[in-house]
Amino acid sequence: MMIQVLASHSSDCAPPIVFVGKNRAGNWVAREQQGAFGGLFINRAEALKYALFKNGRHPESIIEVTREIELDIASP
Repeated sequence: MMIQVLASHSSDCAPPIVFVGKNRAGNWVAREQQGAFGGLFINRAEALKYALFKNGRHPESIIEVTREIELDIASP
């Protein structure tokens, strides 16, 4: 009998957390937690679609916020 052990994901392999919400102007924003990527969108559906694409299709790592969120991208 062969037993295979699968390595668990470390925090380095975890999908990025993406915040989705509206900014003070009422535009939809999707922004990675640390500011590595993000964008402005015309509606919630497009913001969520982008967030899913950028985080490798991990809906559990997308957090919709009720407070205002601004697009603040970190510079390289």
